[in-house]
Amino acid sequence: MRLSITHTKNNTYFYMIKSFRSNGKNTTRIIECLGNLKEVEKRANGEDPVSWAKQYVEQKTKEENENKGTYYEKLVEGEELDSEQKIYNIGHIFIRKIFEELELNKLCKDIKKKYKIEYELSDILEDLICTRIMYPSSKLSSYEDSKKFLRQPKYEIYDVYRALDIIAKEKENIEKWCYEKSANLIKTRNTKVLYYDCTNYFFEVEMEDNDDLENNKKGLRKYGASKENRPLPIVEMGLFIDGTGFPLAFNIHPGNTNEQTTLRPLEKQIMKDFQLSKFLICTDAGLGSFNNRIFNTKGDRIYIVTQSLKQLSAEYQADALSPMGWHLLGSNKSVNINEINKYDSKNKNIYYKEILIKRTKTDPKTKGKITLNERMIVTFSPKYAIYQKNIRDAQITRAKEIINNHPEQYSKLSQNNAKRFIQKENITNDGECAEKYKLYYKESLEKYESQFDGLYALCVPEKINGNIEEILQISKGRWEIEESFRIMKSEFKARPVYLHLEERIKAHFTICYISLLIYRILEKEKLKEKYTTEDIISTLKGMLSNKIDGLGFKQLYKKTEISTALNNNYDFDLDQKFISLKSFKKFLKF
Repeated sequence: MRLSITHTKNNTYFYMIKSFRSNGKNTTRIIECLGNLKEVEKRANGEDPVSWAKQYVEQKTKEENENKGTYYEKLVEGEELDSEQKIYNIGHIFIRKIFEELELNKLCKDIKKKYKIEYELSDILEDLICTRIMYPSSKLSSYEDSKKFLRQPKYEIYDVYRALDIIAKEKENIEKWCYEKSANLIKTRNTKVLYYDCTNYFFEVEMEDNDDLENNKKGLRKYGASKENRPLPIVEMGLFIDGTGFPLAFNIHPGNTNEQTTLRPLEKQIMKDFQLSKFLICTDAGLGSFNNRIFNTKGDRIYIVTQSLKQLSAEYQADALSPMGWHLLGSNKSVNINEINKYDSKNKNIYYKEILIKRTKTDPKTKGKITLNERMIVTFSPKYAIYQKNIRDAQITRAKEIINNHPEQYSKLSQNNAKRFIQKENITNDGECAEKYKLYYKESLEKYESQFDGLYALCVPEKINGNIEEILQISKGRWEIEESFRIMKSEFKARPVYLHLEERIKAHFTICYISLLIYRILEKEKLKEKYTTEDIISTLKGMLSNKIDGLGFKQLYKKTEISTALNNNYDFDLDQKFISLKSFKKFLKF
């Protein structure tokens, strides 16, 4: 800063000014008006006014350089706004720091060299991740939203779409890189237990993709069983996470793919890329096919699979429902389950029994018999029984209401909801088939389903030596993968997908995968799992700053527990009323 003295016809004025560049041009800004000559003489208290003013400016400059200065912005009522952006989001800095800690900028540099591309792939990927977490939308909207950040995009929207093609090609390389580099950020990573599950994502298009018969390749966007019951084309995602909830790898399949066939290819990939060979894989019943189970009994691999009791053979189902052979979890005490009040809300105990199961299948290649011996662990919980009964009772009430008052609504019901409790009969008075029908309540179904209230079953290979408590605890961890899907669908708005080219669709989900990994590191490692997803993202979005030309940034947000916790992870503090430009550039390049 320097002193400027302006002489007019009637007076002399003293100003403290500062030079800076704006929009590529050199300009100056008045930092403080020291007053006219009489006012400065009064402040100088007998000293030469010019000498005093110079010393004053020198002191303020020294304070600014030490980041202890007091800064002034001249506000003039009636002054017209300029067109330059002034408000920026600075919460994205914490996402960028993790991006850098994963050394993804280095990976992007290698990829850029490999494909000989001119645009900055690192900047594009970084912005796509930040906007996916904070301002999720289409790629065009993400490009516009990236302008809310301090570092303005130096690429064009067509570069973004070109980058998607490259990201898709490097998908497996990116996963492997993230796995290796995240070891430096994740203090305790449990790769001895892996969870796998599938979900699907819809597209707001009417037609599914055609198959390429000439190259024997299926289209990606296909009609299938939507998790959200939407009559739209979908793609299917299979996702692996580790025992501590961090994503490992994913794959995308056509929407009509049988999810049971998706497990083994991705499992082989992570075994090869991540050098994993000894682990326990935990999945739900829908993915626990006979072939998948056999595959995961080889080598040092084992599995835990949820088991539907309704789909068991009559023999094993009878054993599971028998009141004998039960024990109280945590003790060897034998229990007759019939002596327990099934719906006792005060009973928080869990009871279990173990049944040996033998499954046999013919090998399609050798025509020989393949035998699989398993331990089926069946648990009973009164708390879970009450939960299941309450859901069924609500559905039965709905079914009876339709039978008695609104039979015309029968055709609109879902088969898995109240409809299954309604029996439809097409008859006439003479007993002949007719278009007219009558609805009846299926009491027998209620009685059948109530047998299974509170029961939950798992199957493990017979060779597993773990105790019941350990097996149940591992199975409980499946909620982490369900939450991962929820975050991607709700917070990251991974669907509907607005892209239509297959490679770019895969790139979209690669960005979602990296975003999930970075978010999990932020949530679990940086913030110690103390805050909800909604609160974390809301805090990041709310961290706004006002740029004051030539001076620095004035914060426009309220300091919170989360913002403090975020700052504590790094050697800078954004929770200040004002940060000079020089200080800001110490921890962020823009």
